[in-house]
Amino acid sequence: MQLTITVLGYTKNNFIDRILFGVNECKCSILEMRANRLMACTAAYFLINGEWNQIAKLENLLENLEKKLEIKIHLLRPGKFISHDDFTPYSLETVSLERQDALQSIIAFISDHDLTIEEISSSRYVDSYSQSELVTTRFILLVPAGIRILNLREEFLEFCDHINIDAILEPIKR
Repeated sequence: MQLTITVLGYTKNNFIDRILFGVNECKCSILEMRANRLMACTAAYFLINGEWNQIAKLENLLENLEKKLEIKIHLLRPGKFISHDDFTPYSLETVSLERQDALQSIIAFISDHDLTIEEISSSRYVDSYSQSELVTTRFILLVPAGIRILNLREEFLEFCDHINIDAILEPIKR
């Protein structure tokens, strides 16, 4: 059985160590873990594996940690696993002037075309030449085998031209 855990807390609380200790104490294993610092906060994501009773014990332990460490924890038991055999991984990178709706527009395009977002990151910076605020995004997308990539790429680049975003969509080389 698997359990996904998302945690948000203040970096100074060192909550990741306490969660990892709890996972080991409940005799569960970590299949995947990611963490990012966001200013004074840290966001962490875990995919945990264990027997149903071990997972139940971990859920109770995490409930106590949430109160004790003043962190926010969300738990979800994932459904069906997405097989990567039916998809081709693509990298998508964009750069645009800071606009309120740019990221939302890109994600809407991705959703409308039944692509799966495997990873996403976005950041904002001031360009040293023009002093304009720019936004960059990086995605790893899973493109279903049935989608004609040439048509998708052409439609996406047309979409980007229309909303003034520079983009690169290319397969990930393994």
